[in-house]
Amino acid sequence: MAANTLLVELGVEELPPNAIDALSDALAEGLRRGLSDADVEHGEVRAYATPRRLAVQIESLAGKQPDRVVEKRGPALAAAFKDGQPSKAAEGFARSCGVSVDELIHLETDKGTWLGYREQQQGESIAALLPAILKKAVAALPVPKNMRWGASRVEFSRPAHWLVVLYGNEIIDAEALGLKAGRTTRGHRFHAPDPIELAHADDYLATLEQAWVLADRELRRERIREQVLSEAEVQEATAVIDEALLVEVSGLVEWPVALTGSFDERFLEVPAECLISSMKANQKYFHLLDSEGQLKPLFITVSNIDSSEPDRVIEGNEKVIRPRLADAAFFYDTDRRRTLASRIDELSGVVFQKQLGTLADKAHRTAAVAAFIAGQLGGEVSHARRAAELAKCDLVTEMVLEFPELQGTMGRYYAAQDGEPAEVAQAMEEQYLPRFASDATPQSRTGQALALADRLDTLTGIFGIGARPTGTKDPFALRRAAIGVLNIMVKGELQLDLRELLELAAAQHQELPYAENLVDEVLAYMLDRFRAWGQGEGISTEAYLAVRARPVTRPLDFARRLRAVEAFTGRDEAAALAAANKRVSNILAKQANEVSSTVDATLLQETAEKRLHDAVVSHRDKVTPLLNEARYQEALDVLAGLREPVDTFFDEVMVMADDEGVRSNRLALLASLRALFLEVADIAQLQQ
Repeated sequence: MAANTLLVELGVEELPPNAIDALSDALAEGLRRGLSDADVEHGEVRAYATPRRLAVQIESLAGKQPDRVVEKRGPALAAAFKDGQPSKAAEGFARSCGVSVDELIHLETDKGTWLGYREQQQGESIAALLPAILKKAVAALPVPKNMRWGASRVEFSRPAHWLVVLYGNEIIDAEALGLKAGRTTRGHRFHAPDPIELAHADDYLATLEQAWVLADRELRRERIREQVLSEAEVQEATAVIDEALLVEVSGLVEWPVALTGSFDERFLEVPAECLISSMKANQKYFHLLDSEGQLKPLFITVSNIDSSEPDRVIEGNEKVIRPRLADAAFFYDTDRRRTLASRIDELSGVVFQKQLGTLADKAHRTAAVAAFIAGQLGGEVSHARRAAELAKCDLVTEMVLEFPELQGTMGRYYAAQDGEPAEVAQAMEEQYLPRFASDATPQSRTGQALALADRLDTLTGIFGIGARPTGTKDPFALRRAAIGVLNIMVKGELQLDLRELLELAAAQHQELPYAENLVDEVLAYMLDRFRAWGQGEGISTEAYLAVRARPVTRPLDFARRLRAVEAFTGRDEAAALAAANKRVSNILAKQANEVSSTVDATLLQETAEKRLHDAVVSHRDKVTPLLNEARYQEALDVLAGLREPVDTFFDEVMVMADDEGVRSNRLALLASLRALFLEVADIAQLQQ
């Protein structure tokens, strides 16, 4: 059977829009894996999806498995015959193979000779293989929530109504979710509701497009983008296309048609973020900005029908959005009747974590740490305290209760309206930065102090109650909090000691069941995040290990060392010096007592050791001022000059000399050499 295209389509009622991509990809991967496990050759695998269908098209799929030789091994030859006659073991093996003992062969192995059987096995056809592969792929789909429909016992995310399985122009006899495969698909629910017979698997996309369905989800997504941008151009505006919203909208339509509506300008008195959240969360609208970046009283909706009366569709959407925006305006007006400060007492009724108290308790702890950090940064201590007191007050406002994603943003608006200092208002929003790895970091000193203090309080508190994150569970997002702290300190170039801050944060908690070694544990956890941070910066694991081996507790200093070591690894001298440091480390580790790094110049005998001692002294003089200014890369560039005297020393000098004084002095020389490099990092780790 010649290779042909396979089409699998599962027709369902409207799927959850945010689950479509995952389900579609999983179905394609399940079929690909099943064919791969069966050794069936095929070409490109394409996943398609709309709200009403999951489909996979596989090009150039072989019609059958390749034939293969199957070899079976039976009993050892010594056990297969007795006195020249077949043993029961040999006869039983022959019967299992369906042949006589005479037809068996001898298999030679490194463990001896065995009785065996070899046969040519015909590959199964795709028609025979696919039913089981499809059934397994559908069963493995990551369905967010199952349901039953009708009298059926079958379960799936939504009721399933049709199944297409075509190999070229032939139907493959398969079943899934209680449906028997055929060639009948469906077009658009309203524009082409009649059943459609597919003549060939290759006709899928073109046939559906004629039936008002864009099954290619990427094409549909880009069609929406183009239409939204075109609508915005007509309005002389800029459309803001949130990629997550674009994916969601694409999962709601099969034939997208973008239309522009408007809302009353009076709603623009409400902060733009509130209106945008309402339009995105409730109606899935794209918003528009004017030439100055201000919100325009317009929105773009994507309809699932190409209406002959688009004005009526627009009118319907305008009618729906009006009460939504009115709700946002009501929440905003209601919230402004009270100051943020008046809500502080309400935080006593909101639990942060059962063992760690309320949000009021957290605010009190955070205020002490934030004030200290602000002082360290040269910021306004009183502003940091005030910001910490008000930080969580917007969580109990009507607007944030309705739109949680506006936490911090509404705090900024309300604090500014209350007449709080500008930096305090700014810190309300900056406390949540960075939200993800590439996000912006706080710019104000008050915002930096608050963002750090809040995260450090959470980290010490959660670790202190024994809820350390695992490889699969991190309910309090401690990894994100730790990386956030590192990013704030590094990007903000903040010279802060993490150990000192953790000790202060831990001291604010009244009782922690796991207080012993808490600071060391949290510090290690946070510094370990530099491995992932470094990968994002293009820094190798070896460079990370070299710095991590040193007792560095200032994240900015840690990052500078990382970059310096990574740059050093690109030098020709790096490998040799790393190997030498590894050798020195091993020699010193074998000594029973700690080795001094003080060298007695009068005990130096060989020319090579004298040269190395002079080189270490001169290089120390050169790098000391560089180290004092944290110019680590320049320091390592200087130390690279030690390669030749180090290599010569190991070539010409016996370290473990018979004379105890000479031996101890040479060990001291090596210790002084190693100590010089350890001022930056343990470059012996580069040998791993």
